[in-house]
Amino acid sequence: MTCLPRLIACLLCLSAPVSSLAQGSQVAFGNTQQDSNLPVEVTAETLDVNQNDNTAVFTGNVVIGQGEMRLSAPRVLVVYKADQSGIQRLEARGGVTIVSGQDAAEGREADYDIDSGMIELRGNVLLVQGPQALTSDKMAVDTHAGTARMTGRVKTVLQPEEQ
Repeated sequence: MTCLPRLIACLLCLSAPVSSLAQGSQVAFGNTQQDSNLPVEVTAETLDVNQNDNTAVFTGNVVIGQGEMRLSAPRVLVVYKADQSGIQRLEARGGVTIVSGQDAAEGREADYDIDSGMIELRGNVLLVQGPQALTSDKMAVDTHAGTARMTGRVKTVLQPEEQ
């Protein structure tokens, strides 16, 4: 019977974090802040460029790297700045994986605004951080701050500490 009060106390302590996860959760993402001024390296099977609208479409095993961060997807639309001085944003589709340090996230699609450093990952999002995993409908990553916010049916399993 001495275990029952301890179990009830643990459940009461866990109830606050679980309810906050249902509304949205702020988490760290990556082990360092991302510098959006670093060069962006892209590899893919094919590239189609449209100079009329300042876009390029990379398809087939697309891998994009910037500093410590990697984004991979089957298809990525790159939108260049109007003056063609750099990349304005990336739109990845078809199953996207983002890796930064030891953290990895995946979802159906992602949009990355290079200047603001914001990435929005949508559609069955899964975030893995070591042994912990969280799922949600959407995750917004602030690469400058090294943080992420998960919203829309956020779910995780909280493991008790081993004693």
